[in-house]
Amino acid sequence: MNRLGIDLGGTKIAAVVLGEGGDVRWERRVPTPRDDYDATLEAIAGLVREGLHATAAPASIGIGMPGIISPATGLVKNANSTWLIGRALHQDLERGLGQPIRLANDANCLAVSEAVDGAAAGARVVFAVILGTGVGGGFAVHGQVIDGANAIAGEWGHNPLPWPDADELPGPRCYCGKSGCIETWISGPGLAADHARRGGGTIKGEDVVARATGGEALAAGTLDAWLQRLAKSLASIINVVDPDVIVAGGGLSRIPGLYDRVPQLWGRWVFSDNVVTKFVGAQYGDASGVRGAARLWSPQASVASRRGRVRGGGAPRATEKEGS
Repeated sequence: MNRLGIDLGGTKIAAVVLGEGGDVRWERRVPTPRDDYDATLEAIAGLVREGLHATAAPASIGIGMPGIISPATGLVKNANSTWLIGRALHQDLERGLGQPIRLANDANCLAVSEAVDGAAAGARVVFAVILGTGVGGGFAVHGQVIDGANAIAGEWGHNPLPWPDADELPGPRCYCGKSGCIETWISGPGLAADHARRGGGTIKGEDVVARATGGEALAAGTLDAWLQRLAKSLASIINVVDPDVIVAGGGLSRIPGLYDRVPQLWGRWVFSDNVVTKFVGAQYGDASGVRGAARLWSPQASVASRRGRVRGGGAPRATEKEGS
């Protein structure tokens, strides 16, 4: 059977249909209807209908999402796409699509995709990060997603920036209600906001990168500070989990020189005399998350549940971790 994947992002929704051998049979992207829950449901349903029609075959459906499904309520929480919070996304999608679906955190989908046959293939422990509109994280151990006792494993973006400098305290206010979260510093909007605070005006994070690459001194200073904050933040992950590979996706994962510069910096904060953790970009780039979503029905993408057993087929239920 084909596998249809949806990657519900903050600015775009990507869809793909993979064949039995992992070949791409159909793919499409549409803008995300921001701040409109019903329109988001309809956009996803429209992509599913289009994909099934284009391939003229049934398919399993896996969906990657920002945030997680609360184990206590079955509703979305912790999503930087705030119009999803408090909604019964899993149930609403299954009702609208008329078939079972599997939901997972978008960073978990990235981890599965890259651990199964991507840039981290064969690694024992993989930490996947999404550097984009938000800052997501997910773990895969031997190809299995780790969701955690509270369904929040990998949610590094809402820890405080580690080892902050004096001018980084108390830090920007975050939508989660706290200040100084990693996400407020190293997301795309966080990069743009820091540049504005430095007197660079209101421009997008990608434009800061472009100006820095072009030699503009102010933008280069903003980017250097961003790289140091990313290095500190990943060092804290290495100190706790010690992954074999850290793989990055999202718009900011394509910054020139990123995978050389960050490992040159993080040794200052890693509690080891030598750091062999690899830092790599997602082999499938922007398509990695949606490929991982499609693979949520694959045996390789099984999920180590918070109750200590492994469920074959890789899918959190609505009461377990399903989304950052």
